Amino acid sequence: MNLQLDAKLFLVGGATSGLGKAIAEQLLAENATVIAVARTEEKLQEFQKRHPMLEVVAGDLSSKAVLDKVVAKIGGRVLTGAVINSGGPPAMPVLDTKLSDWDEAYKTVFRWKIALTQALLPKMMEQQYGRLLYIESVSTKQPVENLVLSNAMRLAVTGYVKTLSQEVGASGVTLNILGPGYHATKRMENLFAKNSELKGIPEEEVRKTFSEQTAVKKIGKPEDFASLALWLLSPLSGYITGQTITVDGGLVKGVMG
Repeated sequence: MNLQLDAKLFLVGGATSGLGKAIAEQLLAENATVIAVARTEEKLQEFQKRHPMLEVVAGDLSSKAVLDKVVAKIGGRVLTGAVINSGGPPAMPVLDTKLSDWDEAYKTVFRWKIALTQALLPKMMEQQYGRLLYIESVSTKQPVENLVLSNAMRLAVTGYVKTLSQEVGASGVTLNILGPGYHATKRMENLFAKNSELKGIPEEEVRKTFSEQTAVKKIGKPEDFASLALWLLSPLSGYITGQTITVDGGLVKGVMG
């Protein structure tokens, strides 16, 4: 299938690891131009060595200075789509949280995504085309144990995206959310370790328990997740907007999952 991504310009957050990296690599394989954003400049440079056409911005997207750099990097070019993605807040149960944890989670999970959307959306609406794809979590449909900060804040993103998609639906810009379940990423390794610590059981046992929760009985691959992301970023997905789609191997048990 021709996804019609050749020579199109995309912004990808969290582009040097996990799901963000898998999406960036598949976009590059489709001959798209990618502006990769990540916190670690060294990892970005390593990525760029393998893909000389890759453009990079180092820093945290929750920082206004980094957001300004991203906007400057785009310049007067037509931005086709953006993958709004970064790591989540630390794992912890509800009763271990402090108000300061909630304040920080608001900044790291929600606030910067509004700022980035507000920076990108006007130009997309002007050009009557754009794809905004938010990478959240399966917790948008079903809470994940010991991830209360993520569970709560990602639902806030869902409400924001759904509302905005209704308001700009006629503009040619679509906004959708992908909710990854259990994929082989560093984030999942951290979650396995936290659950091992809390429950006093080996990490391998935790991993097996997580795998058994899915219908397919295994942890997903970032590359499989990225394949759906690319379709949603393509012109072929123009009639899909305001949706939260979980990519979870059948983890969510509800009929609306």
